[in-house]
Amino acid sequence: MNWISDFVRPKIKKNAAKEVADNLWTKCPECGQMLFNKDLEKDYFICSFCGHHLRLPLEMRFKMLFDNSRYRLIGLPKIQDDPLNFKDSKRYIDRLRAYRRSTHNEDALQVASGEIGKHKVVVGALDFAFMGGSMGIAVGEGIAKACEFAIKTSAPFIMISASGGARMQEGMLSLMQMARTTAAVNMLKEKGLPYISVMTDPTTGGVSASFAMLGDINIAEKGSIIGFAGARVIEQTIRETLPEHFQRAEYLRDHGMVDIVVNRMELRDKLIKLLGLLKGQKN
Repeated sequence: MNWISDFVRPKIKKNAAKEVADNLWTKCPECGQMLFNKDLEKDYFICSFCGHHLRLPLEMRFKMLFDNSRYRLIGLPKIQDDPLNFKDSKRYIDRLRAYRRSTHNEDALQVASGEIGKHKVVVGALDFAFMGGSMGIAVGEGIAKACEFAIKTSAPFIMISASGGARMQEGMLSLMQMARTTAAVNMLKEKGLPYISVMTDPTTGGVSASFAMLGDINIAEKGSIIGFAGARVIEQTIRETLPEHFQRAEYLRDHGMVDIVVNRMELRDKLIKLLGLLKGQKN
């Protein structure tokens, strides 16, 4: 037995092939086609075969929306990391550190200011890559800060959601953010400033039950899952089969819960038009 040819070389080839495949291709979760990553980024993470909208990285989201891809990130309040000293299979503080290293974000929310179609705006966005975009104290306080900044600068606020809901590691404190964010949105409305909610895949749980559904205009990206409880949980509870495409963006639009469903490539143009209408400009 030749140790180098029979053991070392096959192992190197196997690991190298896996690394190249993982770095170069992404499998579409809808149609199963393999998508070349460079082409996928060029198409803003929309499958070129079936049109499925994959999750868009936060930085790309901001760049595609703001004029000339120029924006300024707004500093958010510093929050105590682990108020409950929570631990399951892993300490919550260790999970936070791991996600901060992998995403280079402090938490699931980023807020930016700039212009969209020459309209001055404040845009908040949840990053699903950070603990499923879950809403804890940091997200609640961040949205409140974003609304305050929008009021201070007399700018419309656009919130882009991608979340599994409240963050379980913060218990009741995370559920309190539903009321916190609702109050923040109400401050905008009292000042007569437009609030546009953009829901992406997925927008569920306490996020969908609070600020995500409170927009003056509620927009959803094509095919997004939007709802409170999961479809399987609902079926087990009511013991009935749910309609086809239940909780998809198009179903919610047809039943009056979403105003507009858009292709991601058309989102910027749609926002420009809506901002003009909400600000009373003639087109």
